[in-house]
Amino acid sequence: MNSLPRLVDTHCHIHDSEFYDASAREKAYQESVKNGIAMICVGTDLRSSRQALEFARMHDFAWPVVGIHPHDAATNNVEELRQLVADNRDEIVGIGEIGLDYFYDNSPRDIQQGVLRRQLEVARDFNLPISFHVRDEKAAAGAVWADFWPIFDEFKGLRGILHSFTDSEENLQHGLERGLYVGVNGISTFTKNKNQQKMFNQIPLERLVFETDAPFLTPVPFRGKVNVPAYVGKVAEFQARVRGISLDDIARITTANTRTLFGVHYARGTTSHHRISSFRKS
Repeated sequence: MNSLPRLVDTHCHIHDSEFYDASAREKAYQESVKNGIAMICVGTDLRSSRQALEFARMHDFAWPVVGIHPHDAATNNVEELRQLVADNRDEIVGIGEIGLDYFYDNSPRDIQQGVLRRQLEVARDFNLPISFHVRDEKAAAGAVWADFWPIFDEFKGLRGILHSFTDSEENLQHGLERGLYVGVNGISTFTKNKNQQKMFNQIPLERLVFETDAPFLTPVPFRGKVNVPAYVGKVAEFQARVRGISLDDIARITTANTRTLFGVHYARGTTSHHRISSFRKS
């Protein structure tokens, strides 16, 4: 292992055969582990959720999160998801990627909202954190959040991450007030939007986690390449630089945040949630 501090990519899709063939998946995984990076593999439907679970079983430094993305809300069965969680509760560390997407509207909004509610029930019933996907429509900024926050507030004790968050400081504060963590990825390294840049700097360190969303949103300096979890190190380096703190410190803090939220640790043993694994020592 090289000198890069230990990090966790809290949101990637390298397990998903839609995006990576078997060889590419294994190469991406090995490159990440070599660089001291573990990963949380996030499902978007029943198929990819099962693949996340299988991938994690075969790889010590990957953990599965399962769920139905709003794009797929109309074509997936939440009861099947509930059963998947019930059958594999000791291995699954979260529910996601779930939420509302009014940008593409691939599923009708009423169905998105209903599927979100039912998945929040699953997260509540199994005491699992959530990876939230919330994306606004083009024409009416704020419409998705006007629906999302009331649904969130119907449930008590939810915890999770606003995945790939790029919205307003106002919605950032709404999330922080509700105890949510904020997932920052490659967008932070290349956005020219001054409001986004300012918002990223307002995320408290104690609520910050890093992600890639691989294969998407590749950070600078790898723009144009397929994203992999190893590149989360570049996100960490960028955030450390703009915040004026050391890479060691931001890695330590964000990894501790990930441990707190998902219950993952790097020493072999068990937690109340699942099998856990350790980074190999150099």
